[in-house]
Amino acid sequence: MNREQILSTATQYITKDRAATHGNAEDTFANIGDLWGWWMAGREIPTFNDFDVAIMMTLFKIARIKGNPDHIDSYIDGAGYLALAGEIQCMER
Repeated sequence: MNREQILSTATQYITKDRAATHGNAEDTFANIGDLWGWWMAGREIPTFNDFDVAIMMTLFKIARIKGNPDHIDSYIDGAGYLALAGEIQCMER
């Protein structure tokens, strides 16, 4: 693909496919921001480690579920991220 095809495909994804599947992007982003802010609250230094990223990606999928609770892939992806978080946490002990 060339850059024009990539941008054209991206435009289709964010204006039709993703919007139809996951709902309004702005609403989803607001929900993600709220969840990620909650996860990071109370930290003196806002750095992210591998465990944080796995948890935050799970929260990302939870926000998408709020936009479309019928999209089963979000549940599967969320479970996968949570399993990875559990493995990371167990390895760090």
